[in-house]
Formats: sequence, structure tokens, C-alpha cells
Amino acid sequence: MNRRAIATLALSAAGLIGIVSWEGYRGEAYVPVAGDVATIGFGSTRRDDGSPVQEGDSTNPVQALQRALRDVTQFEGALKQCVHVPLSQGEYDAFTSLAYNIGPAAFCASTLVRKLNAGDYAGACEEILRWNRFQGRVLRGLVNRRESEYRMCKGDANA
Repeated sequence: MNRRAIATLALSAAGLIGIVSWEGYRGEAYVPVAGDVATIGFGSTRRDDGSPVQEGDSTNPVQALQRALRDVTQFEGALKQCVHVPLSQGEYDAFTSLAYNIGPAAFCASTLVRKLNAGDYAGACEEILRWNRFQGRVLRGLVNRRESEYRMCKGDANA
């Protein structure tokens, strides 16, 4: 597997398509699950000015994709702060997708990152599969997303 310094990597087009596909598009802000934060576009929780998305906010597909690209940059920055080992493109894309979904703080504090920084690449990829719950419940959509991210992490071209 061809690994490079993380500072030289950026999310691939396939990685971005994967994220927005899993997140899905909503033109009107909504709260996905009771007690969660308002979300818009392709899973964005922040407006362009940095303030939280509020119910009643709206967007269009072009604006939503632009916002997703800005959001991805933020998550890539977090990834580059807490991961200190070289990664393959598939690993980078998979970990960025996971961080986008669970948030940078949870990602950086995870066992996955500890294993990764210790050089346990296989163990880090396997940790992706553990992030399949919301509010203590296993969700089929998260199971499917994590299996796809896991395959991407392992270098499966059909992820």
C-alpha cells in the first residue's frame, strides 16, 4: 500500500462523493434525530458565517456542495493535527469521512487514532466499524456507511 505523509494528502473526488452520498441532501434545515443539532445541505451544522444552522434555514444544491467542501477542509485540518503517521489515499478518505460524521473532537480522542499513531493500521481500520451507534442504538444506515468506510480504508476499490 502506497502511504504518504498526511500533510501531502487531500480528500479525493471519490472521497467527497462518498461523504455527500452518505450524508444525503436536504434543502431545508432539519433536526435528524430528537436531541441532535440542526443540519442542512449535505450534513452541515454551521452556516456560512460560522453560526449554528437553525430550523427554517434553506439552501440549494450548489451552495450546499460549496459548504460541504468548506466543512471537509475543517475536518481535514483536524485529521492532520491528530494523525501523525503516513496514510494511503483510501485510508485518508475513510478517516475524513468518519471525522465528518462524528466530529473532529470525537475522532481525535478515539481509540482509532491511538491505534493509527501506534502504527496499527489494520486495527485502526477495524475501529471504524465500532462507530455504528447513535444514542446507544445500532443504526442500519451507520452500519452500511461504516462498512463502506472500512472497505475504503483497507484499499477495496469497490468501497
